[in-house]
Amino acid sequence: MTVTTRPIAPADRAAWEGLFAGYAAFYKVDQTPQMRETVFGWLMDDTHSSNCIVAEDATGALIGFTHFRPFVSQLRASTNCFLDDLFVDPAARGSGAAQALIGAVKTVAQDKGWGTVRWITAEDNYRGRGVYDKLATRTPWVTYDIKL
Repeated sequence: MTVTTRPIAPADRAAWEGLFAGYAAFYKVDQTPQMRETVFGWLMDDTHSSNCIVAEDATGALIGFTHFRPFVSQLRASTNCFLDDLFVDPAARGSGAAQALIGAVKTVAQDKGWGTVRWITAEDNYRGRGVYDKLATRTPWVTYDIKL
C-alpha cells in the first residue's frame, strides 16, 4: 500500500473524527462531540501548540493521524517534541502508516531544531510497541499522573 503524509486540513474533519473516535475507543476513553470539537479547534489554530499530520492511502482516504507538540527540557536547555497520539485504522495496520507518521513528525522536529521526539504508549499495546521498538529507543523512565 502506498502511504503519504501531510498536515491536517479543515476538509479532513469528518475522517479525522472517525479515526479519533477509534483511537479513544482503543484506549477506552469516553469522548464527546464537544471534546472532538475542542481538539479539532486546537489543530486548526496556528497559535496553539497542537499539531496533526495525517496519513493517506493511494486513493486519498485518511488511514491514520498523529498529534504532536513542542515541549521544553530545562535540564538540557532545549525544545523537544512530544508525540501525543498516533492511530492507524485497523484495516490499514501493517501498511507502513505508523512508520510514515512517526517519520513525518521526526522531519518536522529536525526542521525546527528540536532535540528529541518522545512518546508513551500503553504497556499492553504490543502491536504498536513492535513498531516503536524498531524506530526508537525505549527509555527506562516511569510515568506518573496526578488526576485533578
